[in-house]
Amino acid sequence: MTDARLLIDSQGRVLRDLRVSITDRCNFRCLYCLPETEAAQNFYRGHWAHLPNSAPIVPQWVPKAHLLSFEEIERVIRLAVSLGIQKVRLTGGEPLLRQNVEDLVARIAGIPGITDLAMTTNGFLFPPKASALRAAGLRRVSFSLDSLTGDNFRKITGREGLDEVLASIKLAQTLGLHPVKVNAVVIRGLNDHEIEALAGFAREHDLSLRFIEFMPLDSARAWLKEMVVPGHEVLARLLARFDLRPVAADHPSATAKRWSFPDGRGEIGIIAPVSEPFCGHCNRIRLTADGKIRTCLFSVTEHDLRSQLRAGASDEAISEWLKAVVWQKEARHHIGEPDFVPPPRSMSCIGG
Repeated sequence: MTDARLLIDSQGRVLRDLRVSITDRCNFRCLYCLPETEAAQNFYRGHWAHLPNSAPIVPQWVPKAHLLSFEEIERVIRLAVSLGIQKVRLTGGEPLLRQNVEDLVARIAGIPGITDLAMTTNGFLFPPKASALRAAGLRRVSFSLDSLTGDNFRKITGREGLDEVLASIKLAQTLGLHPVKVNAVVIRGLNDHEIEALAGFAREHDLSLRFIEFMPLDSARAWLKEMVVPGHEVLARLLARFDLRPVAADHPSATAKRWSFPDGRGEIGIIAPVSEPFCGHCNRIRLTADGKIRTCLFSVTEHDLRSQLRAGASDEAISEWLKAVVWQKEARHHIGEPDFVPPPRSMSCIGG
Protein backbone atom coordinates (compact mmCIF):
# COMPACT_ATOMS: atom_id res chain seq x y z
CA MET A 1 0.00 0.00 0.00
CA THR A 2 1.43 3.37 -1.02
CA ASP A 3 0.98 6.71 0.70
CA ALA A 4 -0.75 9.18 -1.63
CA ARG A 5 0.99 12.04 0.19
CA LEU A 6 4.46 10.95 -0.98
CA LEU A 7 6.42 11.33 -4.20
CA ILE A 8 6.47 7.77 -5.55
CA ASP A 9 7.48 6.68 -9.03
CA SER A 10 6.21 3.80 -11.15
CA GLN A 11 9.08 1.61 -9.88
CA GLY A 12 7.92 2.02 -6.29
CA ARG A 13 10.81 4.30 -5.32
CA VAL A 14 9.95 6.94 -2.70
CA LEU A 15 11.75 10.22 -3.38
CA ARG A 16 13.40 11.85 -0.37
CA ASP A 17 16.23 13.90 -1.89
CA LEU A 18 15.86 17.20 -3.80
CA ARG A 19 18.80 18.81 -5.62
CA VAL A 20 18.16 22.51 -6.25
CA SER A 21 20.30 24.41 -8.74
CA ILE A 22 20.18 28.14 -8.02
CA THR A 23 22.29 29.33 -10.97
CA ASP A 24 23.69 27.84 -14.16
CA ARG A 25 26.65 30.22 -14.15
CA CYS A 26 30.08 29.12 -12.98
CA ASN A 27 33.45 30.80 -12.42
CA PHE A 28 35.32 27.58 -13.31
CA ARG A 29 35.58 25.93 -16.72
CA CYS A 30 36.03 22.33 -15.69
CA LEU A 31 37.06 19.98 -18.45
CA TYR A 32 34.25 17.53 -17.62
CA CYS A 33 31.54 20.20 -17.66
CA LEU A 34 32.39 23.41 -19.55
CA PRO A 35 35.57 22.57 -21.50
CA GLU A 36 36.08 26.00 -23.08
CA THR A 37 39.79 26.35 -22.42
CA GLU A 38 42.61 25.56 -24.81
CA ALA A 39 43.98 23.00 -22.35
CA ALA A 40 40.62 21.21 -22.33
CA GLN A 41 40.39 21.22 -26.11
CA ASN A 42 43.94 19.88 -26.41
CA PHE A 43 43.19 17.08 -23.96
CA TYR A 44 40.14 15.95 -25.89
CA ARG A 45 41.96 16.18 -29.22
CA GLY A 46 44.28 13.54 -27.85
CA HIS A 47 41.28 11.19 -27.91
CA TRP A 48 39.31 12.49 -30.89
CA ALA A 49 40.67 13.16 -34.38
CA HIS A 50 37.92 15.77 -34.66
CA LEU A 51 36.05 16.91 -31.59
CA PRO A 52 32.27 16.36 -31.76
CA ASN A 53 31.88 20.04 -30.93
CA SER A 54 35.05 21.58 -32.34
CA ALA A 55 33.71 25.14 -32.46
CA PRO A 56 34.54 27.42 -29.52
CA ILE A 57 32.15 26.65 -26.69
CA VAL A 58 30.19 29.71 -25.63
CA PRO A 59 27.84 28.99 -22.72
CA GLN A 60 24.28 30.17 -23.24
CA TRP A 61 23.40 31.31 -19.75
CA VAL A 62 19.79 31.33 -18.69
CA PRO A 63 18.35 34.88 -18.77
CA LYS A 64 18.12 36.24 -15.23
CA ALA A 65 14.37 36.74 -15.61
CA HIS A 66 14.03 32.99 -16.05
CA LEU A 67 15.82 32.13 -12.81
CA LEU A 68 13.54 31.19 -9.97
CA SER A 69 13.38 33.80 -7.22
CA PHE A 70 14.19 32.87 -3.63
CA GLU A 71 10.47 33.05 -2.86
CA GLU A 72 9.71 30.60 -5.67
CA ILE A 73 12.47 28.22 -4.61
CA GLU A 74 11.29 28.29 -1.01
CA ARG A 75 7.72 27.59 -2.10
CA VAL A 76 8.75 24.58 -4.20
CA ILE A 77 10.87 23.17 -1.38
CA ARG A 78 8.03 23.60 1.15
CA LEU A 79 5.69 21.71 -1.15
CA ALA A 80 8.29 19.02 -1.81
CA VAL A 81 8.87 18.56 1.93
CA SER A 82 5.13 18.20 2.46
CA LEU A 83 5.34 15.34 -0.05
CA GLY A 84 8.12 13.53 1.79
CA ILE A 85 11.34 15.21 0.69
CA GLN A 86 13.77 15.27 3.62
CA LYS A 87 17.16 16.19 2.15
CA VAL A 88 17.90 19.36 0.18
CA ARG A 89 21.17 20.16 -1.56
CA LEU A 90 21.90 23.53 -3.20
CA THR A 91 23.96 23.30 -6.36
CA GLY A 92 24.78 25.17 -9.54
CA GLY A 93 26.66 26.04 -11.68
CA GLU A 94 28.43 27.60 -8.76
CA PRO A 95 25.80 28.41 -6.10
CA LEU A 96 27.96 31.03 -4.38
CA LEU A 97 27.68 33.22 -7.48
CA ARG A 98 24.04 33.82 -6.56
CA GLN A 99 23.84 37.05 -4.59
CA ASN A 100 22.62 36.82 -0.99
CA VAL A 101 22.62 33.03 -1.09
CA GLU A 102 22.77 33.00 2.72
CA ASP A 103 19.26 34.50 2.76
CA LEU A 104 17.99 31.55 0.72
CA VAL A 105 19.74 29.13 3.08
CA ALA A 106 17.98 30.76 6.04
CA ARG A 107 14.61 30.46 4.29
CA ILE A 108 15.14 26.76 3.59
CA ALA A 109 16.59 25.99 7.02
CA GLY A 110 13.38 27.28 8.57
CA ILE A 111 11.20 24.72 6.77
CA PRO A 112 10.07 22.00 9.22
CA GLY A 113 10.77 18.47 8.05
CA ILE A 114 14.17 19.01 6.41
CA THR A 115 16.67 16.68 8.03
CA ASP A 116 19.68 17.61 5.91
CA LEU A 117 20.58 20.91 4.20
CA ALA A 118 23.81 20.86 2.20
CA MET A 119 25.62 22.67 -0.61
CA THR A 120 28.01 21.64 -3.35
CA THR A 121 30.54 24.31 -4.36
CA ASN A 122 33.91 24.67 -6.04
CA GLY A 123 34.96 26.59 -2.92
CA PHE A 124 36.60 29.57 -4.60
CA LEU A 125 34.11 32.10 -3.19
CA PHE A 126 33.42 30.26 0.07
CA PRO A 127 35.56 32.16 2.66
CA PRO A 128 33.68 35.50 2.70
CA LYS A 129 30.32 33.70 2.81
CA ALA A 130 31.21 30.81 5.12
CA SER A 131 30.24 32.22 8.52
CA ALA A 132 26.99 33.69 7.21
CA LEU A 133 26.05 30.38 5.56
CA ARG A 134 26.75 28.48 8.77
CA ALA A 135 24.73 30.95 10.83
CA ALA A 136 21.87 30.76 8.31
CA GLY A 137 21.56 27.01 8.86
CA LEU A 138 23.80 25.28 6.32
CA ARG A 139 24.73 21.92 7.83
CA ARG A 140 27.05 20.29 5.32
CA VAL A 141 29.19 21.30 2.37
CA SER A 142 30.88 19.38 -0.44
CA PHE A 143 33.83 20.81 -2.35
CA SER A 144 35.04 19.90 -5.82
CA LEU A 145 38.76 19.10 -5.79
CA ASP A 146 40.08 17.09 -8.73
CA SER A 147 43.80 17.70 -8.27
CA LEU A 148 46.32 18.56 -5.57
CA THR A 149 48.87 20.13 -7.91
CA GLY A 150 48.61 23.68 -9.19
CA ASP A 151 49.32 22.87 -12.83
CA ASN A 152 46.83 20.03 -13.06
CA PHE A 153 44.22 21.97 -11.11
CA ARG A 154 44.52 24.79 -13.63
CA LYS A 155 44.33 22.36 -16.55
CA ILE A 156 41.15 20.76 -15.20
CA THR A 157 39.34 23.89 -13.96
CA GLY A 158 40.61 26.47 -16.40
CA ARG A 159 41.92 28.83 -13.73
CA GLU A 160 44.18 29.28 -10.72
CA GLY A 161 42.50 28.56 -7.42
CA LEU A 162 43.91 25.52 -5.68
CA ASP A 163 45.08 27.48 -2.64
CA GLU A 164 41.65 29.09 -2.27
CA VAL A 165 39.87 25.74 -2.40
CA LEU A 166 42.22 24.17 0.15
CA ALA A 167 41.69 27.14 2.47
CA SER A 168 37.91 26.78 2.08
CA ILE A 169 38.01 23.12 3.07
CA LYS A 170 39.95 23.97 6.22
CA LEU A 171 37.59 26.84 7.04
CA ALA A 172 34.51 24.63 6.68
CA GLN A 173 35.97 22.22 9.22
CA THR A 174 36.81 25.07 11.57
CA LEU A 175 33.23 26.31 11.42
CA GLY A 176 31.88 22.90 12.38
CA LEU A 177 30.25 21.93 9.10
CA HIS A 178 30.16 18.14 9.19
CA PRO A 179 30.99 16.03 7.42
CA VAL A 180 33.07 18.08 5.01
CA LYS A 181 33.12 16.14 1.75
CA VAL A 182 35.44 16.48 -1.21
CA ASN A 183 34.45 15.28 -4.68
CA ALA A 184 37.04 14.25 -7.25
CA VAL A 185 36.02 13.33 -10.81
CA VAL A 186 38.60 10.86 -12.09
CA ILE A 187 39.50 10.97 -15.79
CA ARG A 188 41.98 8.59 -17.36
CA GLY A 189 45.09 10.34 -18.61
CA LEU A 190 44.27 13.53 -16.74
CA ASN A 191 44.23 13.02 -12.97
CA ASP A 192 44.06 9.26 -12.39
CA HIS A 193 47.70 9.36 -11.29
CA GLU A 194 46.54 11.39 -8.25
CA ILE A 195 44.12 8.81 -6.83
CA GLU A 196 46.43 7.68 -4.02
CA ALA A 197 47.50 11.24 -3.22
CA LEU A 198 43.90 12.39 -2.93
CA ALA A 199 43.10 9.49 -0.60
CA GLY A 200 46.12 10.36 1.53
CA PHE A 201 44.94 13.96 1.64
CA ALA A 202 41.56 12.79 2.96
CA ARG A 203 43.20 10.76 5.72
CA GLU A 204 45.62 13.51 6.70
CA HIS A 205 42.85 16.12 6.98
CA ASP A 206 40.05 13.85 8.23
CA LEU A 207 37.80 14.38 5.20
CA SER A 208 35.20 12.32 3.38
CA LEU A 209 36.57 12.05 -0.14
CA ARG A 210 34.41 10.78 -2.98
CA PHE A 211 35.92 9.50 -6.20
CA ILE A 212 33.37 9.94 -8.99
CA GLU A 213 33.39 8.27 -12.38
CA PHE A 214 33.53 10.61 -15.38
CA MET A 215 30.00 10.98 -16.78
CA PRO A 216 28.77 12.19 -20.21
CA LEU A 217 27.67 15.64 -19.09
CA ASP A 218 30.23 17.93 -20.76
CA SER A 219 29.07 20.67 -23.11
CA ALA A 220 31.50 19.55 -25.85
CA ARG A 221 29.90 16.07 -26.04
CA ALA A 222 33.45 14.73 -26.01
CA TRP A 223 32.99 12.04 -23.32
CA LEU A 224 34.32 8.61 -24.22
CA LYS A 225 33.93 5.47 -22.13
CA GLU A 226 37.69 4.88 -22.45
CA MET A 227 38.25 8.00 -20.33
CA VAL A 228 36.30 6.48 -17.42
CA VAL A 229 38.35 4.95 -14.60
CA PRO A 230 35.93 2.32 -13.24
CA GLY A 231 35.23 2.32 -9.54
CA HIS A 232 36.64 -1.20 -9.11
CA GLU A 233 39.96 -0.02 -10.54
CA VAL A 234 40.06 2.94 -8.15
CA LEU A 235 39.31 0.61 -5.23
CA ALA A 236 41.97 -1.92 -6.23
CA ARG A 237 44.61 0.79 -6.31
CA LEU A 238 43.53 2.18 -2.95
CA LEU A 239 43.52 -1.24 -1.29
CA ALA A 240 47.05 -1.82 -2.59
CA ARG A 241 48.21 1.32 -0.76
CA PHE A 242 45.93 1.70 2.27
CA ASP A 243 44.32 -0.48 4.93
CA LEU A 244 40.65 0.29 4.33
CA ARG A 245 37.59 -1.07 6.17
CA PRO A 246 34.14 -1.25 4.52
CA VAL A 247 31.51 1.08 5.96
CA ALA A 248 27.87 -0.01 5.89
CA ALA A 249 25.57 2.20 3.81
CA ASP A 250 23.23 4.45 5.80
CA HIS A 251 20.43 3.83 3.29
CA PRO A 252 19.89 1.71 0.17
CA SER A 253 19.70 4.93 -1.89
CA ALA A 254 23.25 5.97 -0.94
CA THR A 255 25.27 6.75 -4.07
CA ALA A 256 28.72 5.99 -2.61
CA LYS A 257 30.26 2.73 -1.48
CA ARG A 258 32.37 3.71 1.50
CA TRP A 259 35.57 2.70 3.29
CA SER A 260 37.27 4.08 6.40
CA PHE A 261 40.84 4.15 7.63
CA PRO A 262 41.62 2.07 10.75
CA ASP A 263 42.32 5.10 12.94
CA GLY A 264 38.97 6.66 12.03
CA ARG A 265 40.51 9.69 10.34
CA GLY A 266 38.98 10.27 6.97
CA GLU A 267 36.75 8.22 4.73
CA ILE A 268 36.81 7.14 1.10
CA GLY A 269 33.74 6.78 -1.10
CA ILE A 270 33.42 5.60 -4.67
CA ILE A 271 30.51 6.75 -6.81
CA ALA A 272 30.34 4.60 -9.95
CA PRO A 273 27.23 5.53 -11.96
CA VAL A 274 28.79 4.37 -15.24
CA SER A 275 30.23 0.97 -14.31
CA GLU A 276 27.94 0.10 -11.38
CA PRO A 277 24.64 2.00 -11.78
CA PHE A 278 22.56 2.43 -8.64
CA CYS A 279 19.37 3.49 -10.43
CA GLY A 280 17.24 0.85 -8.72
CA HIS A 281 17.43 2.70 -5.41
CA CYS A 282 17.59 6.28 -6.71
CA ASN A 283 15.45 8.58 -4.59
CA ARG A 284 16.51 11.91 -6.11
CA ILE A 285 14.78 14.61 -8.13
CA ARG A 286 16.27 17.83 -9.49
CA LEU A 287 15.05 21.41 -9.85
CA THR A 288 17.04 23.48 -12.35
CA ALA A 289 17.80 27.15 -11.84
CA ASP A 290 15.22 28.08 -14.48
CA GLY A 291 12.46 26.07 -12.88
CA LYS A 292 12.49 22.73 -14.69
CA ILE A 293 11.99 19.43 -12.91
CA ARG A 294 14.36 16.64 -13.93
CA THR A 295 13.59 13.12 -12.75
CA CYS A 296 17.06 11.80 -13.64
CA LEU A 297 20.48 13.38 -14.07
CA PHE A 298 20.46 11.97 -17.60
CA SER A 299 16.87 12.84 -18.50
CA VAL A 300 16.27 14.05 -22.04
CA THR A 301 12.94 15.49 -20.87
CA GLU A 302 12.42 18.43 -18.54
CA HIS A 303 9.11 19.33 -16.93
CA ASP A 304 8.28 23.04 -16.77
CA LEU A 305 7.40 24.10 -13.24
CA ARG A 306 8.27 27.78 -13.59
CA SER A 307 5.33 28.51 -15.88
CA GLN A 308 2.94 27.06 -13.33
CA LEU A 309 4.46 29.02 -10.48
CA ARG A 310 4.14 32.26 -12.43
CA ALA A 311 0.67 31.49 -13.76
CA GLY A 312 -0.73 31.42 -10.23
CA ALA A 313 -1.23 27.67 -9.79
CA SER A 314 -2.34 26.69 -6.29
CA ASP A 315 -0.22 24.67 -3.88
CA GLU A 316 -2.58 21.74 -4.30
CA ALA A 317 -2.35 21.87 -8.10
CA ILE A 318 1.45 22.02 -8.04
CA SER A 319 1.63 19.16 -5.55
CA GLU A 320 -0.52 16.97 -7.76
CA TRP A 321 1.56 17.95 -10.79
CA LEU A 322 4.78 17.02 -8.96
CA LYS A 323 3.39 13.60 -8.07
CA ALA A 324 2.41 13.01 -11.70
CA VAL A 325 5.88 14.04 -12.93
CA VAL A 326 7.66 11.84 -10.40
CA TRP A 327 5.55 8.87 -11.46
CA GLN A 328 7.31 9.16 -14.85
CA LYS A 329 10.82 8.90 -13.37
CA GLU A 330 13.07 6.79 -15.57
CA ALA A 331 13.76 3.24 -14.43
CA ARG A 332 17.48 3.68 -15.21
CA HIS A 333 19.96 5.53 -17.37
CA HIS A 334 21.46 4.01 -20.53
CA ILE A 335 25.07 5.21 -20.42
CA GLY A 336 27.30 3.11 -22.62
CA GLU A 337 24.42 1.49 -24.48
CA PRO A 338 23.96 1.97 -28.25
CA ASP A 339 20.74 3.95 -27.80
CA PHE A 340 22.12 6.31 -25.13
CA VAL A 341 21.35 9.97 -25.79
CA PRO A 342 23.13 12.51 -23.55
CA PRO A 343 21.00 15.19 -21.91
CA PRO A 344 20.67 18.36 -24.01
CA ARG A 345 22.23 20.52 -21.27
CA SER A 346 25.56 20.17 -19.50
CA MET A 347 26.04 19.55 -15.78
CA SER A 348 26.36 23.30 -15.15
CA CYS A 349 22.82 23.83 -16.43
CA ILE A 350 21.34 20.71 -14.85
CA GLY A 351 22.73 21.05 -11.37
CA GLY A 352 24.79 18.39 -9.58
